[in-house]
Amino acid sequence: MKITKQARRDAKQLFTTCKSAGVLDDARVRAAVAAVIAQRPRGYVAILHHFQRLVKLDLDRRTATVESATALAPDFQSRLNASLTVRHGAGLTTRFATNSALIGGLRIKVGSDVYDGSVRGRLDSLADSF
Repeated sequence: MKITKQARRDAKQLFTTCKSAGVLDDARVRAAVAAVIAQRPRGYVAILHHFQRLVKLDLDRRTATVESATALAPDFQSRLNASLTVRHGAGLTTRFATNSALIGGLRIKVGSDVYDGSVRGRLDSLADSF
């Protein structure tokens, strides 16, 4: 779908007004979408499409997935969560999962950033270098 510059600007402005203290507010997002649908401005489908993309990117940026080979201790989980919140800002949601294929270490994904300190990642990079 081709999105005009005006539709991008309108979606970005809509996205900016939905933020409260730097964090996206769910109630404001719902109200903004309902208002755009009710008003039906020119190119509103493109505006909503780009707005959806911006919201999805923001949600991905605010979600951290931590994978480990074994279950992590609760105190380590809380320290890791605090460290990630300091690094990536308030409003970060952290999800912990176990993945035995990692063999050992951690793999952390926040948005499009991936921090791979797992044994499997190191073995894969070693195999690629040969």
